Amino acid sequence: MNVFERQKAYFYSGATRSYQYRSKALNLLKEVIKDYETEIMKALKRDLNKSDSEAFMTEIGIIYKEIDFVLKHLKKWIKPKRVRTALTHIGSVGKIHPDPYGVTLIISPWNYPFQLAITPLIGAIAGGNTAIIKPSELTPNTAKLIEQVINQTFLDDFIAVEQGGADKSQELLDLPFDYIFFTGSVPVGKIVMEKASQHLTPITLELGGKSPVIVHEDASLKLAAKRIAWGKFINAGQTCVAPDYLFVHENVKEQFLSNLAEAIVELYGETPLNNPEYGQIINDKHFQRLTNYLNSGTLFHGGQTNSGKRSIEPTVLTNINHEDPIMAEEIFGPILPVLTYSDINEAIDYIRNQPKPLSFYFFSETAHYQNLVLEQISFGGGCINDTIYHLSTPYLPFGGIGESGIGSYRGKHSFETFTHQKSILKQSSHFDLPIRYPNFKNRMKWIRKMMK
Repeated sequence: MNVFERQKAYFYSGATRSYQYRSKALNLLKEVIKDYETEIMKALKRDLNKSDSEAFMTEIGIIYKEIDFVLKHLKKWIKPKRVRTALTHIGSVGKIHPDPYGVTLIISPWNYPFQLAITPLIGAIAGGNTAIIKPSELTPNTAKLIEQVINQTFLDDFIAVEQGGADKSQELLDLPFDYIFFTGSVPVGKIVMEKASQHLTPITLELGGKSPVIVHEDASLKLAAKRIAWGKFINAGQTCVAPDYLFVHENVKEQFLSNLAEAIVELYGETPLNNPEYGQIINDKHFQRLTNYLNSGTLFHGGQTNSGKRSIEPTVLTNINHEDPIMAEEIFGPILPVLTYSDINEAIDYIRNQPKPLSFYFFSETAHYQNLVLEQISFGGGCINDTIYHLSTPYLPFGGIGESGIGSYRGKHSFETFTHQKSILKQSSHFDLPIRYPNFKNRMKWIRKMMK
């Protein structure tokens, strides 16, 4: 019996359903991550050159907060919720039961390889499911450590890790999972969706796309520059919600660009390629793809590369045309193209004519303009006067829309993602409404009265 079949049998044994089982599993997960903290940070350093502070903030600490939040509320979440009874259903009781899906598949990416494997797993456990994790083969050290952490803590009848490349993903996607959670690129997301459709398997797709940022003329420019630099260049720009391109009002362009250059130097130094806290590009293929983008527009800041380290300086490009290659696909690296506008509607129209982004960021001190962009632009989630921070709170759902994804998670939304809301009507046997039956006298008259 393979691991999928064993997990199916384990799920139907009912072992994963109780609150005690779920809470114990989440506590065990947190404890083993604590035990492996140093090893996790070393693996992330080897795979992506992440500093310890960045690794803890974006990959480990966020998991601790997520587990704590889920444990605080889980007992309440798993209880069936009673709903009101309609007049037509007098004598009955309606409840919504959060029901586990069953055997779930989690396919995680390479850019935040530990956090984006474990955070969905928290939701799967909280929902009462079993799970198979397929970590990214592009971060082999972290993938191996995920397997070690999981194997040490759980039976593979409950949670298992499957290693391998695209072939392994294809093999897993051919199985009739009860739920699939995928984080990755849009092209691969389309393949996952097509595979899931063969079994009509429900899915969550956490994808990406070109997330824009607008800096309006009334923005706090220095603070905006620093927050944009941080959000763009963390993990060397390899973040699905990183600002992908920037619109700045022409009246403040020069001042903002000066502030942005200063912010980059403040955060990463005069020579970022020599800064041990600065990340590296995942592999040679992506390094070459990104260096080709350096030919777009005019170099304003940065631009130096080191092929041996697979490192590219935080780079700002100006004089960008909409037709430039850098505007055609998600950059996913430390290069920020800057465009200008004179009327806010120019930027809004451009963004609305692109695929709906995963994230959007707007810097302005005026409520009118803040409300305008929120009403006019469709996107997964985002921030006013900040970048990236919206994804780290368990109180907000995180997810895309259209080409940037399907579904959402974090906090309670993770629990809801990994549970089916099963509707149950419990009817009384003490009496029976005769109006429901076709032989009731003057039936139409009474039906009209009850259903108006």
